[in-house]
Amino acid sequence: MTVQDILNYTETFAPLESAADFDNCGVLVGNKNQNVTKVILALDITNDVVKEAKETGAQLIISHHPVIFNPLKRIEKGSVVYNLIKQDITALCLHTNLDLSPIMGVNTSLADALGIKDCFFAQGTYAYIGSLDSPMTGREFALMAKKALDCKGVRYTDKDYVKKVCVSSGAGAEELLTAINNDCHLFLTGEMKHHLFIEALEKGIAVVEVGHFKSEDIVITPLMEKLKKEFPNIVFSKTTAVIDNVKYL
Repeated sequence: MTVQDILNYTETFAPLESAADFDNCGVLVGNKNQNVTKVILALDITNDVVKEAKETGAQLIISHHPVIFNPLKRIEKGSVVYNLIKQDITALCLHTNLDLSPIMGVNTSLADALGIKDCFFAQGTYAYIGSLDSPMTGREFALMAKKALDCKGVRYTDKDYVKKVCVSSGAGAEELLTAINNDCHLFLTGEMKHHLFIEALEKGIAVVEVGHFKSEDIVITPLMEKLKKEFPNIVFSKTTAVIDNVKYL
């Protein structure tokens, strides 16, 4: 099997053409024709992840965040891109196309982990909306989200009644307005600015902020399992390199 075979499969549920105009997705380092027997999946490609790939014999790293986002004017010795090239490891990055996938993506995995059902993407947005089986308070939902996403801490605002929920992973805070316009009781995202907390308070919608990493790393294991089923002769594994190093006091 080759990198192209894997890319052909990801195109069936997270096509590159669905990515945002500003984004940079696909094979960003390496060769689509490279033979693949081992793959490592990670939210971010760091030097520790590249080292792990080399040590385990992986020819491909699949990540969510692009290893090249802004145009490069030079490649420095010791940089992640330099080491990928040096070790002959290909990087396949699935970013906003994976965020927006209604079949299996970041927001679908996030909603599944939180028990949100009957979901849909509000048209033209990154806002994924659904309902809980039973209503709960904002605090109860925040506690549940903290456990389900294995968060070290969350920020939240409370509300007596929460049933209709909107999630928008990562830096999806601007979808708060979409959540409000769709009469959601609670909005969950990775990062939230102060003025949006104030706006949410004024509009009567609860907010849960779980951190960028925790809101998106939730997709890596489901993606890995999906790829394992399609390519049983390839060894897929999730990185063991520590990437979420934010600490809470």
